[in-house]
Amino acid sequence: MNIGGKFVEAACVMLCLALCAVSLGTLVSIFSNNEFQIVQFIPIAVIPQIFFSGLIPLDTIPMGLGKIAYAMPVYYACTALKKLIIYHQGFGDISSYLFVLLGITLVLSAINTLALRRYRKI
Repeated sequence: MNIGGKFVEAACVMLCLALCAVSLGTLVSIFSNNEFQIVQFIPIAVIPQIFFSGLIPLDTIPMGLGKIAYAMPVYYACTALKKLIIYHQGFGDISSYLFVLLGITLVLSAINTLALRRYRKI
């Protein structure tokens, strides 16, 4: 398989996904009181992202549940990487996916700030 795309563009997508994952992890840790409760959040926060990342074709998921993928950050990162690596598209073609990832990160960060003020004593 001939892999196209540039390393810098792929690294930019992965950096945006890492920022989003840290924001999601921070949100989960704010609402948990100990480590065991964080483990209990894994089926809610992490496992659905595997199914809705595009690994399984979204049109084969029954009852229109494939539309949930548009709320998952991993979907946008996987689609952007697929366009970079497989379809040899450039940064201009994936910029909308990066903006969505950064938008989700900003929303999660804002929720983290509000939740941290409310549920934790600073």
